[in-house]
Amino acid sequence: MAPLELVAALLSALGVWLTIQRRLICWPVSLAAALLYGWVFLDARLYADAALQCVFCGCLLYGWAHWKYETTNSVPLRIRSASWKILASGMALGMLGAVLWGIVLKRWTDDPMPFTDAALSSFSIVAQLWAARRYPANWTLWIVIDMLYVALFVARDLYPTAILYSAFVLLALHGAYKWRKLEGTDLRLSQN
Repeated sequence: MAPLELVAALLSALGVWLTIQRRLICWPVSLAAALLYGWVFLDARLYADAALQCVFCGCLLYGWAHWKYETTNSVPLRIRSASWKILASGMALGMLGAVLWGIVLKRWTDDPMPFTDAALSSFSIVAQLWAARRYPANWTLWIVIDMLYVALFVARDLYPTAILYSAFVLLALHGAYKWRKLEGTDLRLSQN
């Protein structure tokens, strides 16, 4: 499965880079990566991560349509702070999702790390929602999630993916810096 994993990792990295550049093509590239990673994670018996790729596909289709609308209608993209209530409720929902998903994985699958897999997947959904709402706190959560994913992927012998997630940590650090600088300002999306 290494060649497929390598292609998925390269497409994922390209998708993030295109997202940083605010290029509309980031969405179909990231969608292809998520589909490939769904297969990679199924093969590695990381079922929550495979399911997470399905959730990400939905988020990517939404993001693609949303960015396309903004690009067509010249709507500004504003970076904004989340209230402590939003942050606390997101963390509580992430924990609840982790516990419930972990119980399901432990009981009905052969996932070797059901609660780790479930927790990282659950909190990834929270981070993705915060990113969609353009809260800078999403980057802090991604930094923690991606560092933990590196350890998980090394433990599952998914080395190209572990390297990719190490790069995601650096990208999230950069994203946190840029978004904090841009907080409260309007951004324009690229047409392509």
